[in-house]
Amino acid sequence: MYKLIAMDLDGTLLNDDKQITEENLRLIDKLIAKGYEVVIATGRRYWSAKQLTKEIGKPLVILANNGNVVRETITDEIIIKKYLDLEDFKLLIKEGKKRGLHPIVHVDNYDKGYDIIIEMEKEHSNYYSYLNQSEKRYRKVDSYLELEDGKILAVVYAGDKEDMEDFHLDINKRYPRKYSSHVMENIQVAEALLEIMNPLGCKWLSLLEYAKEKGIAESEIIAIGDDNNDTQMIKNAGCGIAMKNASERVKQVADIITEKDNNESGVAFELKRVLEI
Repeated sequence: MYKLIAMDLDGTLLNDDKQITEENLRLIDKLIAKGYEVVIATGRRYWSAKQLTKEIGKPLVILANNGNVVRETITDEIIIKKYLDLEDFKLLIKEGKKRGLHPIVHVDNYDKGYDIIIEMEKEHSNYYSYLNQSEKRYRKVDSYLELEDGKILAVVYAGDKEDMEDFHLDINKRYPRKYSSHVMENIQVAEALLEIMNPLGCKWLSLLEYAKEKGIAESEIIAIGDDNNDTQMIKNAGCGIAMKNASERVKQVADIITEKDNNESGVAFELKRVLEI
């Protein structure tokens, strides 16, 4: 019997217009009414995820920044936090600069009104339009290397897939166990995104930690997603579901691949069948 359902946002619960379809909204309402624990597990920052899910209209737990910070939406209380060590962060920045790479840094400063730190103007081409024109929740600094704030959730690089894969592999080979990282492909802002975090920072580990606190076993978890940051939770959950529009890496580890994509309410369609709703 399943008790917890973890859903990714982009490419999964959200359609390409970044909206939750009416069918998905109705399904979530039914799940909550039936007593299922519904968790949003996303690479997005908490503020953004909370805004995009407000139509659900029910209290939620959000695993944001790939599980590096977990909050509940009523009081915004932090349930789990995993920050990148400050010295490891600065080492990473130096390695990236050797390659001419310029990251955007996600930090846990939700209460201070910003979640992102940048060194250049937000419109700079090196950021690949990662930040939209209306973005206000950011802080510009002269140098990442001068930071003294240790609340770093993720370092995000955008660029060509080959460059991101090469840096990803190099960092893991030269600095084993210092970082957790993955390359995302199902995105719109660039060919690929490389996200680098605390070595224990991944959706699955934080989801598992939360589930255990609730007395829920791995076998009682359903996880559904579409991109490479969802791989571990889809592989390890009691039932792992990949979206029809998922990356090949995700599909390879899934128990089920949805018949419908994120624009066709694939989440609702598949969960109704699995849970016999």
